[in-house]
Parts: sequence; structure tokens; C-alpha cells
Amino acid sequence: MDVLLVFGVLVVLMIVGVPVAFSLGLSAMLALYLCDAWNTVTVLAQRMYSGSTSFVLLAIPFYILAAQLMNTSGMSERITKFSQLLVGRYRGGLGQVNILNSMLFAGMSGSSVADASGIGLIEIEMMTSAGYDKKFSAAVTAASATIGPVIPPSIPLVVYGAMASVSVGRLFLGGFVPGVLMGLGMMLAVYFTSVARQYPRSQLKLRGRELFRCIIDGIAGAGSLLILMGGILGGIFTPTEAAVVACSYALILGLFIYKDLKLSDLPPALWETVKNTVSVLFVMAVSTAYAHALTLMHVPEKVVGAFGQLAGHPVVVLLIINAILLLLGCFMETLSIMLLTVPILLPVVTKLGMDPVHFGVVMTLNLMLGQLTPPFGICLFTVANVSKVPLFELVKEVWPYIVALLIILLLITFVPSVVMYLPNLMMS
Repeated sequence: MDVLLVFGVLVVLMIVGVPVAFSLGLSAMLALYLCDAWNTVTVLAQRMYSGSTSFVLLAIPFYILAAQLMNTSGMSERITKFSQLLVGRYRGGLGQVNILNSMLFAGMSGSSVADASGIGLIEIEMMTSAGYDKKFSAAVTAASATIGPVIPPSIPLVVYGAMASVSVGRLFLGGFVPGVLMGLGMMLAVYFTSVARQYPRSQLKLRGRELFRCIIDGIAGAGSLLILMGGILGGIFTPTEAAVVACSYALILGLFIYKDLKLSDLPPALWETVKNTVSVLFVMAVSTAYAHALTLMHVPEKVVGAFGQLAGHPVVVLLIINAILLLLGCFMETLSIMLLTVPILLPVVTKLGMDPVHFGVVMTLNLMLGQLTPPFGICLFTVANVSKVPLFELVKEVWPYIVALLIILLLITFVPSVVMYLPNLMMS
């Protein structure tokens, strides 16, 4: 009964508009009171400190800053042109370009919102001016933005790695193949939709010096992923240090290669980075205290015991966990769900024999689906805001991509090798 009361208070606080961090903090204090551990309330401050000072978490501000620099350095436009050169000639070519952009952009930003709000606006304008329906353009942009946090680097995977004490390098490798499959699945959805609606192919034709310049610019922008993963796998730098490399790479390209980034652009980018970082780390700090309070109430053990009755049916357990995460994703923000559920669900899946790396990638892809589903759907809201497409119209247009992502989610859930092949091969 006490557990239900704590969860009920948390849900009510969030429904009435109390910020997630404060909702978690108040619920944690209630949990201490109910389990007669109020005299240990000072421990919550220590937990908050330890939960936000991990070395791994230093990656978050640098990936956020890298995305800010990309959005102001002209790199987004160059990646778009390069993608158009590669896949624009196919039916619905600019829709395919949109998805490929997100796969390449993911190599530095690690954030779906950065993708949707930055390069997404460019893509929508480009598609509508070429004759594509605005609702279709916005739906493809919202759906493709979910690839960013799965293909490495990834802010959610960094957070999960810190919470679950799992190698972030293995998580990054585990997310690579599922991220590519997400892109291919959505490309198929774009192709069939484009054939049915007779959308055009891209007419981009480049020759000589212009073609060479486009290829070089595209390789320079997309090369960040090779540099980061090569450095991590080669032992040159850690995943956290890779975030600094990504930021430095974006800065060098913008200032000295592309020369579209000015020194006056840096203070606004740094300020946005500070605001976003503080909000993420504050929620992480409070969620660590909340997880401690749940442990004192023996919530993880109770959940494990409840699922233990289905131990002989691991498929059923995994389907239930995926359903729970999908439902939460309809109402809450990705990192909040992760911070809330990892301490509870991780013991359950490890007892089933599921590798924590595998579960981390499954959870991340699952929560990306939540960014496409109302009523929360942060990618939907972001794209609806920048494109001026009504949210209800956008929801009706985005369903083929949700179906494609659900198929990929089931595949990686029940075929672990899709996730674990690269980590086991490269970091065994």
C-alpha cells in the first residue's frame, strides 16, 4: 500500500504540472517517512551529489554543445546536400535524404530534439519547396529524429551506462546496428508512401569542382562518427573524452574549414548548453535519491518477485516490460522514464539472463517510440512547433514510421545478437 501511495503521489504531482525533479524529490521524502527512515533524510543529499558527479556524465554537456555548434556552423546544410547526392534520386528522394541526414547527424549530436529542431527545419522547408506535402515532410522529420539517441554517440545511453554501471563503449557499439535498421525501416516506409502518392525524385546534379566540394563537405560532416568510434575502439580516448573530441571537431570545422561559425555565436551556444545540462543533471541527481528511497522500501525486490512467477516465460516478461515502457513513453520524457525504471527493471531482466547492454539498447529504442506518441511525444511537439503543422494532423501522418519502429523493437528484443554482435566482437 505504501508503494502505491508513493507512486500515486509522484503521478499526481506530475499531472498537476510540478516539474519532474521536484516530483521525484517529494516522493522520495514521502517514501523515507513511510518506511520509518526519516532520520536518514540527509543521505538523500549525498545520493544527489553522487548521482550527478560521475565522470561518464561529463559527456552530456559536450554532446549538447556539439549539437549547438553544428546547428550554427553550416554543417547541417552540407550534410543535407551530401545526403541528397547519395539517395535523392530514389522515389521520395528528399524523404530518404531526411532520414539519412538524421543517421549522419546522430554521429555528433546524440539528441533527437537537436535533430528535430535544428536540421529538421531545413529539411521541412526543402521538401515542401520541392512539392512534398507539408504534413508528410514534418512526419518524416519527427520520425527520423528518433534515430539520433540510438546510433552512437547517445545521451540516453550515457545516462543508462552511468545508472547501470555498464560500459558506455559497449552500449555505443550495441546501438549501431539497431540504429541503422531504424533508418532502413523508415526508408522503406517513405518509399512505399512516396510511390503511392507519386512524390518526385531529387533533381540535384553536380559536376566537377562543385561535386568534389559536396563530397568532401559530406565526408567531413559524417566523418565524426568514424573518428569517435575509431578512437573509442582503438583505446585512444574514452566515450566521455569522445564527447570533447566531438565538440572540438565541430568547432574546428565551423571556424576554420566551413568558416560559417563566428566567435559571436559561441556565447549563445554555451548558454544553451548550460541550461540544458543543468536541467538534465538536476533530474538525474534527484532520481538517484528517489532510487535510494525505493530500495529502502524494497520495491526492486517486490517487482522481481512479481515477475519471478513468470520466470518460465521470459518472452511474456519482455513483452510486458516493453508494453510498460511504451505506455510510460506516452506520458513522460525519455530520461525521466529511464531514471525512474532502470533501478526497478534492471534486476528483473538480469535475472532472466538478459545482458544489461542488450536491455539498455532495447529500452532506448522503446523510449524513442514514446517521442512519437501523444500526449507527450516531444519530437511531435518540436516538429509541430517549427513546421506549424497541427499536432493532430502530424499524428495521423506518422503512424507508418511507428509501425516500422515497433517491428525493429521486437526484432532487437528477441534476437539479442542484433545488439550484442558488435560489442562482443570488438570489446570481448
